[in-house]
Amino acid sequence: MNKNIYRILFYVILFLITYLFYIFPFETLNKLLLNHSQSLQYSLINTLIFYILILYYLRSHNTFKPLKIFVYEGLGIGFISFMTLSICVIFNSILQINTFFLGIISLILIILIYLFGSYNARTISIKEIDIKSSNITKNHQILFISDVHLGTNNKKHLVKIMKKINKVKFDFLLIGGDLIDSSSFNLKDLNIIKEINKPIYFVSGNHEYYLKGYQNKIGQLSSFNIKHLKNARIEIDGINLIGIDDNQTESSKIHCANKLHDNNLFNLFVCHKPDIWQKLNCKNYLMLSGHTHNGQIFPFNLIVKLKFKYIYGLYNKNNSNLYVSSGVACWGPKIRLGSKNEIVHLKLEKI
Repeated sequence: MNKNIYRILFYVILFLITYLFYIFPFETLNKLLLNHSQSLQYSLINTLIFYILILYYLRSHNTFKPLKIFVYEGLGIGFISFMTLSICVIFNSILQINTFFLGIISLILIILIYLFGSYNARTISIKEIDIKSSNITKNHQILFISDVHLGTNNKKHLVKIMKKINKVKFDFLLIGGDLIDSSSFNLKDLNIIKEINKPIYFVSGNHEYYLKGYQNKIGQLSSFNIKHLKNARIEIDGINLIGIDDNQTESSKIHCANKLHDNNLFNLFVCHKPDIWQKLNCKNYLMLSGHTHNGQIFPFNLIVKLKFKYIYGLYNKNNSNLYVSSGVACWGPKIRLGSKNEIVHLKLEKI
């Protein structure tokens, strides 16, 4: 399938999403509560207006905050509204509930689900993971975070992450990609990371490469005591820490990982996407990944699983481990349903 067909499919799907998430909920509530139906012409005009605004935001990388809130939060609220109203309408076709009463119930459910999802998106938990291996020569405590998405998320969320980090005892911090995803984020806000008096290692995710002048921005991370491991390794007390860059093909990632591993050490890979685990020619290793957000909003975890076999949690096979984090922040709408923000507290213990 060529690029033109993909492009057409993208525009068609975006138009459908615009109607289903931004227009359909309003029209359905209007019909249930006020018994007022919109004409097809009116629906198409409204959908087209919203579609142009969304497309403009996505294509222009506009940083105008009200437009950003409209696109991202509108998408989240619209999805919750679409799902809630669809289920209520289906139930009503069976139970024949009074339409006004059904509209009130639907509206209350939408508000409650949104408030819960919004609260969940602003809460950060600590996930404890224990790994034991004969290749580990010294016990370590490591923190791993991924998908901070600064730009989509503001400095306030970064401060919240730092407060959580400072409460945990650890030897070094790993950042598994998608640290920054928008030019609207001021790099100076990363100064708070300097408060971490421990080594910090970073690998790129896909979103860093969406930035204008991404090479310059990634290069500036060193001024905040963040070391970029771009297809590179560093030995730390018997741990062979390997950073795999995301901006390359899967085969290149595999080649790089195989080249950098050392079977005489405990290999700790940090790779943004969980797509090369079990494809490496090495044993007794741990890979840390993110990217998937565990779907972020149910039932998107089911859709993400169509693309990635491993989307969240600890996996073990052939004496190697993979941990896929749900991320420490949201991307897009500040809503989490069926997933949590997390900081991974990894304990490596020798046997």
